[in-house]
Amino acid sequence: MTNFESYQLSNEIKKALDVLKFNEPTKVQSEVIPQVLKGQDLIVKSQTGSGKTAAYAIPVCEKVVWEENKPQALVLTPTRELAVQVREDITNIGRFKRIKALALYGREPFTIQKDELKQKTHIVVGTPGRLIDHIEQGTLDLSDIKYLAIDEADEMLRMGFIDEVESIIKEVPGNRVTMLYSATLPKEIESLCHKYMKDPINIEITTDTASHIQHSIINVKSEAKMDLLKDVTVVENPDSCIIFCNTQEKVNEVWTELEQSNYTCEQIHGGLEQEKRFSVMEGFKAGDFRYLVATDVAARGIDVDNVSLVINFDVPKEKESYVHRTGRTGRAGNKGKAVTLAADFEMKYVKPIEKYIGFELQQRNVPKDEEIRNAKTTFEEKMSERRVVRNNRTARINQDIMKLHFNGGKKKKIRAVDLVGTISNIPNVTADDIGIISIKDNWSYVDILNGKGSLVLEAMEHTTIKGKKLKVTKAKK
Repeated sequence: MTNFESYQLSNEIKKALDVLKFNEPTKVQSEVIPQVLKGQDLIVKSQTGSGKTAAYAIPVCEKVVWEENKPQALVLTPTRELAVQVREDITNIGRFKRIKALALYGREPFTIQKDELKQKTHIVVGTPGRLIDHIEQGTLDLSDIKYLAIDEADEMLRMGFIDEVESIIKEVPGNRVTMLYSATLPKEIESLCHKYMKDPINIEITTDTASHIQHSIINVKSEAKMDLLKDVTVVENPDSCIIFCNTQEKVNEVWTELEQSNYTCEQIHGGLEQEKRFSVMEGFKAGDFRYLVATDVAARGIDVDNVSLVINFDVPKEKESYVHRTGRTGRAGNKGKAVTLAADFEMKYVKPIEKYIGFELQQRNVPKDEEIRNAKTTFEEKMSERRVVRNNRTARINQDIMKLHFNGGKKKKIRAVDLVGTISNIPNVTADDIGIISIKDNWSYVDILNGKGSLVLEAMEHTTIKGKKLKVTKAKK
């Protein structure tokens, strides 16, 4: 098996991969990384959970030139949640190279994003609608884009964004490297590829989903679904579980019932405020609760390696959704289970799903009373414990990083070079200990790496910047 050493990556990228515990490339990473490093256009058919974000993030972070101020790479995602997740992944991989990635999406003030774009930004991740807003307003400069990644292209098509995607592609320089990632390749996506790519290589990663995800289906009357859901969760007793429903109303109904039954659970759907959705996602990743009730779109970007169970409370009406839903479990080489609860009227959706995934869903019996009784005590014990998160990569890479807040910025004529010069003059601190710097009008943020945060914080109590004494505190986020 190839390891990351063979790609001749910079020390900064290798250090990040080491901290993040990227030990060996996944199939998609081993196929994609060398091609992107060579500047090859790619069409990649790969399931969610295969490591495809890192497959493009690693080589793009490697190729980004830190000194350049304009964005050098653009990533298109169908949802806000996925944009935030991809931005986080890129930031983690590019952490020690000080790569600044910015996520642009709707329902966040345009002016805040506009101000962020005035600063050095290496990689932009965004949803089509908000990206077009910035392009039309002249606030996003795409003239230096060298890498374009279109992530979850089939979902983009399903959500009706394909025209916007095409409009954005036309704004990007022609001499770029283009990569398209999709779980499926409908003809409209293939047409887009042939129109805008230069001799692309097709890479198809066939994951034997049946080998690491156990798929099953239980036929049940609609009115008995809620009780069955509880019985299945008691018997399975998962470390973490996502329960999918087809509508916001059903999500709220299921969540309310579970909450009243003392499950540690949250809900996520498009009707929630943006801030609430992000806090729910962060809570699930951090292990604050075990059960998440979700709609399809809202669950995009939930990249949690150890979701052990996915339950389809409603059978998805679109066969592609089944693949995306069940791809939330069995990630990163782990085993997982996917259980579908199907009422009689929903059985018409099952055959197309089975034809699409290439195998039949295993018929499963309703759990027996004795089985439920025997499992109840263990279930209740686990419910009272906090979920252990085995692989929170962001927490791991952040453990030696402290973000400092300086109460001075552009209005006090503070520049990045001033901050770097002052901090690197502190004894036992070098420029290598300084990460991403963000300078606003009235304040600045600096990431201090390698566990040197407390040292810098203490030294700054007696240090001036450009002759100015600034208040320096540990940032809240």
